[in-house]
Amino acid sequence: MNQLRGLLAEHGIVIPRDITQLRRGLAEVIAGCDDRLSELVRSLMRDLREELAELDRRIASYDRRIREIFRNSEPCQRLGKIEGIGRITVTALIAAVGDRTCFKNGRQFAAWLGLVPKQRSSGGRARLFGISKRGDRYLRTLMIHGARAALGRAGGKQDPRSLWLGKLRQRRHPNVAAVALANKNARIVWSMLSGNAAYQPDLSVKAA
Repeated sequence: MNQLRGLLAEHGIVIPRDITQLRRGLAEVIAGCDDRLSELVRSLMRDLREELAELDRRIASYDRRIREIFRNSEPCQRLGKIEGIGRITVTALIAAVGDRTCFKNGRQFAAWLGLVPKQRSSGGRARLFGISKRGDRYLRTLMIHGARAALGRAGGKQDPRSLWLGKLRQRRHPNVAAVALANKNARIVWSMLSGNAAYQPDLSVKAA
């Protein structure tokens, strides 16, 4: 998408970042609606459109595989009940974690994902900074985006966990609240995997 937009911009054709508008604009360019492009450039646009269509087909194929894995995996089904963790995040977590006994507790697992604050202590005084951002960036991004979505969906609901999430949003900056929920979800994931337990929203709030 960026390559297409960049090449068209060099010839004075600006297309917004939205994928739908890009597809529409690309179709008009290839159809010859704009005389600012030579036939050579149009031919290149056709090749890039075919490449984009092939990527769409591959993504759709992988999405089907992920859905099948999620549907047929009992651990995935259990973890998928956690608010903010969908099938893509669940399958990626289980694939990456491997032997969960490598982590002593949930905090170590969250630290492995880079979701715990950096700490600097001096003279008996501990100072906390932003998250370490160590570990797998892709997994951490999935966890944080999922947590942000869960915080958004919690508005107006009256169940204990949604009320807790609402209070969290009021106390913290939205980004801080999303990271805090991602950290908590990581600990819940480790606890459920290590104990083969089912997800219990009420208990997760009590442990907050």
